[in-house]
Amino acid sequence: MKKRDYLILFIVLLVALVFRLYKFNTPLADLHSWRQADTAAVSKNFVRFGFDLLHPRYDDLSNVQSGLDNPQGYRMVEFPIYNGLFSFFYQLFPYITIDQWGRLISIFFSLITIAVIYYLLLKEKNRLSATVSALIYAIFPFFVFFSRVVLPESTALGFAMLSVFFLYQPINSKVGKGASFIFYFLSCLSFMIALLIKPTTIFFAALHIGLFFKANGLKLVKKPLIYGFFILSFLPLFLWRSYIKTYPEGIPDSEWLLTMVNSGGGLQRIFFKPAFFRWIFFERINNLILGGFLTSVFLIGTISKQKKSFLYFFLIASLSYLFVFQGGNVQHEYYQTLILPTLAIFSGLGTNLIIENKNLFPRLLSISLIFMVFAFSWFFSFYQVKNYYNYSTDLVREAKIINSLTKPEDKIVTDRMGDTTLLYLSDRRGAPSIFKSPEELKKLGYSYLITSSEDQIKSMKDEYKVIFENDKFTIFGL
Repeated sequence: MKKRDYLILFIVLLVALVFRLYKFNTPLADLHSWRQADTAAVSKNFVRFGFDLLHPRYDDLSNVQSGLDNPQGYRMVEFPIYNGLFSFFYQLFPYITIDQWGRLISIFFSLITIAVIYYLLLKEKNRLSATVSALIYAIFPFFVFFSRVVLPESTALGFAMLSVFFLYQPINSKVGKGASFIFYFLSCLSFMIALLIKPTTIFFAALHIGLFFKANGLKLVKKPLIYGFFILSFLPLFLWRSYIKTYPEGIPDSEWLLTMVNSGGGLQRIFFKPAFFRWIFFERINNLILGGFLTSVFLIGTISKQKKSFLYFFLIASLSYLFVFQGGNVQHEYYQTLILPTLAIFSGLGTNLIIENKNLFPRLLSISLIFMVFAFSWFFSFYQVKNYYNYSTDLVREAKIINSLTKPEDKIVTDRMGDTTLLYLSDRRGAPSIFKSPEELKKLGYSYLITSSEDQIKSMKDEYKVIFENDKFTIFGL
């Protein structure tokens, strides 16, 4: 890293930060708000009930997600490091809302990812590919949006990339034994944290294997250090997953994420069906993430020669992840967050190959073509991603009404089909679906039922008191 590299990286990171502050103050009701609300609710309840990382709780007290009644609202998925981080900062600086702190933490770790991408490409290839790859991650719309959502993926990815960065140092640089030990420890610790925040980062183990292979060749199978590295990295995740089994009511059903998608007709198998390839490789990667035209540059990057480079292990990790979690990747756009470094890296390598290959086009023409490809790709991607920032103002107003007419300790029921956004926005705990009859809900301690269903309203009006009513929804007292 020379002075000019620090300057380039500083400018890229500054641009990335500015892009990620777009609509920073919007309510937590944009795309995938239900998943963001679940994540933010854990942090909010840390503030409400006290820090207890072993018993994370969110706002859903129903049986909707796990099939079992969950009166304590346990949320036993990822170890709540990410949630704990932004609830901690919120308590220190409450001038920013808790969900905005969640966005800031995601943004911060996305900037770390950009910095590591720049460094790796600079070392493995050259400054041009490093700059382009970092810039793609910094400004392309899909990358930007999912770098500022209140979800653990961006933070987990940042730690995974840090782990790769730390492991890269003793393998590719001449450092002393003491420094090597520190780098191995930091890499192991970072990977350990990444796995706890998001277990799907396990596929980044391919990158660690690639680096160990680069240093040792096939002799890596005889190195106790390598086995110790992975055992220590995976052990906390294994212990956490074993521990949460004692709270089955807090574990959402997730087996379908491997092979199924939830469509209007219920769960449908998509495993290695043509629909999977169309949705992931054409609709998502080609159209949505890379904006169509940039895909050709990415493909050129995948065939560029990288002598003794471990960068192809990014491709191995990403493809393995896509093919294992086929259902989750088709169902949810945010699942593609973990493959974004790969797309940025090989798009940068493709750009470098086109510009540096003087036999293909004159350099000025190559640069002009690349600029046009990037511009068209960015605008085509933005045309789709811009809708991700939209949210229902009616839903926000409804939440404010609920908050003003109910007490903080009141448990409420909404008819949101399992979507917890309204619970989070109204700052109330309860059920995001009418999962039992009103009489049973009353016995369970629920105080209010909120519905927009005409049939539900008609069936309840004679027996239950109407607390509030307009043309959008009705609040019943139970």
